[in-house]
Amino acid sequence: MSVVNSTPLLLGDDGYQISRSVRLRSSASAYFNRTPASTGNRTTWTWSGWVKRGAIGASGDLFGYLAVGSQNNQHYLGFSTDSLYFVYYPNGANSLLTTTQVFRDPSAWYHIVAVWDTTNATATNRMRLYVNGVQVTVFASANYPALNQAGLVNVSGNGVGLGAAYPTVASGHYFDGYLTEVNFIDGQALTPSSFGETNAVTGVWQPKKYTGTYGTNGFYLNFADNSAATAAAIGADKSGNGNNWTPNNISVTAGATYDSMIDVPTMWADGGNGRGNYAVLNPVDTSGATLSNANLQVVTSATAGNATRGTMAVSSGKWYWEVTPTAGTNSAVMIGVADAGFSIASANYQTANFWGYYGFNGNKYNANTATAYGASYAANDVIGVALDMDAGTVSFYKNNVSQGPAYSTLSGKTISPSVDNGGAAQTAIFNFGQRPFAYTPPTGFKALNTQNLPDATIVKGSTAFNIALDTGANIKTSTEALFGTNYLEWIKDRANANNHQLLDTVRGTTAVLQSNTTAAETTYLAPAGSSVGWAWKKGVTQGFDIVTYTGTGANRTVAHSLGVAPKMVIVKSRSQGGTTTYSWAVWQTALAGAEYLLLNGTAAKATAASVWNSTVPTSSVFSLGTDSIGNGSTVTYVAYLFAEVAGFSKFGSYTGNGLADGPFVFCGFRPRFVMFKRTDAVEGWYMYDTARDTINAMRNELRAESSAAEAVFSSRDFLSNGFKVRTANGSVNASGGTYIFMAFAENPFKYSLAR
Repeated sequence: MSVVNSTPLLLGDDGYQISRSVRLRSSASAYFNRTPASTGNRTTWTWSGWVKRGAIGASGDLFGYLAVGSQNNQHYLGFSTDSLYFVYYPNGANSLLTTTQVFRDPSAWYHIVAVWDTTNATATNRMRLYVNGVQVTVFASANYPALNQAGLVNVSGNGVGLGAAYPTVASGHYFDGYLTEVNFIDGQALTPSSFGETNAVTGVWQPKKYTGTYGTNGFYLNFADNSAATAAAIGADKSGNGNNWTPNNISVTAGATYDSMIDVPTMWADGGNGRGNYAVLNPVDTSGATLSNANLQVVTSATAGNATRGTMAVSSGKWYWEVTPTAGTNSAVMIGVADAGFSIASANYQTANFWGYYGFNGNKYNANTATAYGASYAANDVIGVALDMDAGTVSFYKNNVSQGPAYSTLSGKTISPSVDNGGAAQTAIFNFGQRPFAYTPPTGFKALNTQNLPDATIVKGSTAFNIALDTGANIKTSTEALFGTNYLEWIKDRANANNHQLLDTVRGTTAVLQSNTTAAETTYLAPAGSSVGWAWKKGVTQGFDIVTYTGTGANRTVAHSLGVAPKMVIVKSRSQGGTTTYSWAVWQTALAGAEYLLLNGTAAKATAASVWNSTVPTSSVFSLGTDSIGNGSTVTYVAYLFAEVAGFSKFGSYTGNGLADGPFVFCGFRPRFVMFKRTDAVEGWYMYDTARDTINAMRNELRAESSAAEAVFSSRDFLSNGFKVRTANGSVNASGGTYIFMAFAENPFKYSLAR
């Protein structure tokens, strides 16, 4: 395994490294084209490429042919809004794959493989799609070509495009985003294993060098030669075939339109900014702003409150990026940083969670309060942002002249790049280091990319939290096999209305508590139907402890072994107080010390000093009052305590906006499991995971307080760095509603691919 700065890389065992990508700006109508001089294999070929989306919700073609003057004579691969589609339309007949899966993650890379193989005797194998090494098998629409059907790609005289179908480019179908490591294999139907492999340490799919032959019209584009925007340089074929591609509207001239990027799907130190997945502006984390140019340009309207944040957020380290306003009224753009732990507001600069530098008058802004700070700035001035999370400060530079520290109160927060329009129409261009900076960053400050992010303690989420799916007869055995010792297992029948069952290795793995009832411990009963088992590994590294104790009826503390203050505590009585049974009491970091929720109910948060003795947990103990829900005299209890582990677990809250385009919640990892609860109104505890839903949108829902079978409710996406709410339903997104969540990782953001 190749290692740089002690970080396991997303590389193959051969230390494979990708050096550059090309940015394709749909606003510039950017694409590559080539017209084959001879006909290759028209029945069998494979296209492989690494793709990072810019525009979300927009169609864009990755590769293919579209005949001049004929929309019915086409053969191409691309995005139809957010679905992936693979199209063959020869003069009216059609073969088409359109995925049910949606690809709405702008924060990381996808590996996409398309196979055209009409010699295959099985019709459903004649057109195949793979994403991140996994074959797509469920489609919204699927029509397959006839046996030995000759396609329109690989034909002498038929021009093909990258970043757009060619030679006729359909309006609005320019791809917006980043592209690298493109292989086209003429005459072979290959699988993703020819181009990628699973990293043994992280479990993440990663690029590897293709070592096979290419065929007549095969090519390999890595876009590494940025000496010129020509077919012999940035469009050069590196396969040895000389099948070069002509770039159109692609720039390698220094400045805002520079399109040769070091934003790539492999991480390595290069003596400069570092190669890896770079921060961009986040189109799923905005309030009215319009992003373009592969999410490095923001345009705001004259309406007050068009804000956006970046795709990365940090709580430690020293970071630098640059922002150049290019148009606007009196340079009223407000460049700054925002707390990623809060939902973005319609006027972010008016909140306490944004710290900005205002171009119009040079003032700094926080909580809608202006304070004299530095020089004003105008269009085309370069504003450097130096964020020092070790010191908790942010400083701004105007054309390389420091304006001094603006704020020194950021310690303990998770901070993301941000911009607000300050109440006027603005345009600003960001550079996080994926192209050369205008100025040298201050000493010790780094570009914001995955190579430079801190190493995660838990690099593979399944070593601390995992999920089993099995029949009711086998689910307990399958769940317990995930860790073997020291764990909590939570089992639910997906197909039938049966109780949840929680067992652990401290109480014994036959003693059941039911999250949807107040019952005391009972005996495990195998579910009737197909079931899910969630398992948490107990330990300090994993941030999870199981504590049993006997109640006293008096104010007290109970020790735990986490070493840090837990972010969530769940308590349940194991025995009865006489004939009385007790509910599940829940405290979470978004609640005050006197507040609690009931896991077995839908009620809003309640206040009672007697539950937690009005005291939040510490690094060594949690507090209990006199209430029998957690401390009845002689009653036995169990407490499940969760601490936050960066890159693995997150406990927080968000505020609903009541829109179908709901809040984005930054977690710092690709979620494996998330549970939600509204705290200011009656709502259930909604549970989603990527074992029951392997693709977006997440649809299969269970509720911790209900015995009901699994229901279908499409309302959110799990992304490489958090989750996005995509419904106005009050269960998870009422306007002004407050919601808590607990989330556990599939992979830390440092290593994760787009979902």
